[in-house]
Amino acid sequence: MKISLIVAMDINRGIGKDNDLMWHLPADMKFFKETTSGHIVVMGRKNFESIPEKYRPLPNRENIVLTRNTSFKAEGCKVVHSLEECLSLFPENEERTMFIIGGGEIYRQAIEQNIIKEMIITHVNKSYNADTFFVDFDLKSWSVETILTKEKDERNEASFSVVKYTKK
Repeated sequence: MKISLIVAMDINRGIGKDNDLMWHLPADMKFFKETTSGHIVVMGRKNFESIPEKYRPLPNRENIVLTRNTSFKAEGCKVVHSLEECLSLFPENEERTMFIIGGGEIYRQAIEQNIIKEMIITHVNKSYNADTFFVDFDLKSWSVETILTKEKDERNEASFSVVKYTKK
């Protein structure tokens, strides 16, 4: 099974503030939806709770919520208590991609455990007052390919580039 990570971050590696998105980028949201649709999405409990209720669970995706809280329930989602438990739910020959979609602690664990084969990072060309940041990683271990660029316009408040990092 391919395990990918998908994240958007500002120029300071900021990924969130007060458990919420900091920007309004419909073009990036559309890219996220198209990329993860039909696949598996893994998120932390706080990330799950930050999604507006009408969008939970994320449609057309198998939603997995990772939490230390053993009594936590999320309708329409599988709840697990470790990345290892999450990985054990699927056979190695699983055809869908598993996308780690945040938040910060889940990203850190996935990178530290060296399970990520690909990272899809939206680089937002603006600074926001984030309180949560994406983990630092060794760029030398990844090949880099820009797959989408979008200029700021009337609907998207900042320009951004989507970059695919593939483990060497």
